[in-house]
Amino acid sequence: MTRKIADCRDMPSESGCTLAITGEEEEVVAAAAAHAATVHGHTDNEELRAAIRNDLRDAPSEAAPGGFVQLIEFRADAQGMERFDELAQQWKHDIGSDRTAGWYLVGADRDEPGRYVQIVEFPSYEDAMSNSKHPATGRIAAGMSELVDGEPSYRNLDVVRAETP
Repeated sequence: MTRKIADCRDMPSESGCTLAITGEEEEVVAAAAAHAATVHGHTDNEELRAAIRNDLRDAPSEAAPGGFVQLIEFRADAQGMERFDELAQQWKHDIGSDRTAGWYLVGADRDEPGRYVQIVEFPSYEDAMSNSKHPATGRIAAGMSELVDGEPSYRNLDVVRAETP
């Protein structure tokens, strides 16, 4: 069974909480509800647990052979990147537990200011395509096309080797 994760960094929070809880779904829901009640002042009830359950996603794993990584390269100004961050937060909320991406990062090119690369990891190519077909992903792609200069370029990579030094 796939482990699930509830991550406070995925939720709007004034406290900046960084706690992530990983385990079997019901364990995570119970622990996250207790944390939300004791640390964030929420009421532990069925509405809270349903919201937590809706936002659960598969726990990320390191990219491994057989996995899949997508690179998205684009150009944007500082205001565009602020909007990109807003879109990414909205996407995480909208896609909820349908999220198949394990992790992602965005890097700024040191040699070419205004150029960015987003790297997104998926367990498989099929999971990436499922993610791409989700309406939330369509919305972020449409919003991204409005804020970037030119067309983003995509590279679809099967992971052949992944090592930790």
